[in-house]
Amino acid sequence: MSHTSRIMKKDFISRGCSITDLKAHLVLTTKYRRKVFTGKMIERLHEVFEDLLDKWDCKIVEFNGEEDHVHLLFQYHPEIQLSKLVNSLKSVSSRRLRQEFLPELERVYFQKKVLWNSSYFLASCGGVTISTLRKYIESQNSPISSLILAIHPTLIAIAIQTWGFSRLS
Repeated sequence: MSHTSRIMKKDFISRGCSITDLKAHLVLTTKYRRKVFTGKMIERLHEVFEDLLDKWDCKIVEFNGEEDHVHLLFQYHPEIQLSKLVNSLKSVSSRRLRQEFLPELERVYFQKKVLWNSSYFLASCGGVTISTLRKYIESQNSPISSLILAIHPTLIAIAIQTWGFSRLS
């Protein structure tokens, strides 16, 4: 087996009679786009998402975030109902963060048991190379407009309009 074949095989999921390589890019925003996440919260979210995705037989490819949103690039298999997976990611992570960071979250949300906005952005990664998405996620806090526009101008425009992301110069 060649070196290239071994590398490619790592990215594929083999189940029964199928071999797949499905990846999705999920963006979750905080309720009211409040700037609540600290570095420790982002690290904890990474752990929670990694643990939960493992239970769903999925895996994190890349994860990062800022004070008011997170990006999660993950690999999944075709049997997964993505809406149920996203609901699980949001509810479990919200519950865990409220348990572990209650004082910080109550300063922003008071007694409300909320963390995430009810909507989310989810896109398959077929139109963009994974390395482009990885660079984009890694570049959080770095304005790279050409990279964002390279992802998919229409999807980015919808995300900007829906969640109020600011345009990068």
